[in-house]
Amino acid sequence: MSSTTTRAAAWTAAALILLAVLTTSAAAAAKPLVTPTRNARLHATVLVNAAGHTLYNLSVERKGRFICTNGTCLSLWHPLLVAKGTKPTGRVPLGTVRRPDGRIQVTYKGAPLYTFVQDVKRGDAKGEGFRDVGVWHATTVGGKAAPAPAPSPGPYGY
Repeated sequence: MSSTTTRAAAWTAAALILLAVLTTSAAAAAKPLVTPTRNARLHATVLVNAAGHTLYNLSVERKGRFICTNGTCLSLWHPLLVAKGTKPTGRVPLGTVRRPDGRIQVTYKGAPLYTFVQDVKRGDAKGEGFRDVGVWHATTVGGKAAPAPAPSPGPYGY
């Protein structure tokens, strides 16, 4: 193979790799991190993550005050995180806040967002109304907040 042919093959391979990276990045950027979705059980439009799981907020966590910081709480409620310097995308305006452990958590209207470990399928909202040191609610968009079903017992006391 001549050096010209080798160089042409190398440039073609590099161009194909660059095209694949750009296409993958564009596809990832096009998929929002958070989307509003109608939840029939809650009779409200709630925020869901990219996997379709309901996003929650804790009534007493606002303005950088965190309650859900220990292992017990974090084993049930998983913070929606982004890499440092990343601006979260969604069909609603999102923000971020630094957690006490330094990780960056996504917020909606100043409230940190979490998923609930017992929500395993799209549309699940088993964490709605869960009570402990505050009340967990599905994060609603527009209109009134989702009505709380029968409260869950709160033995965790983070």
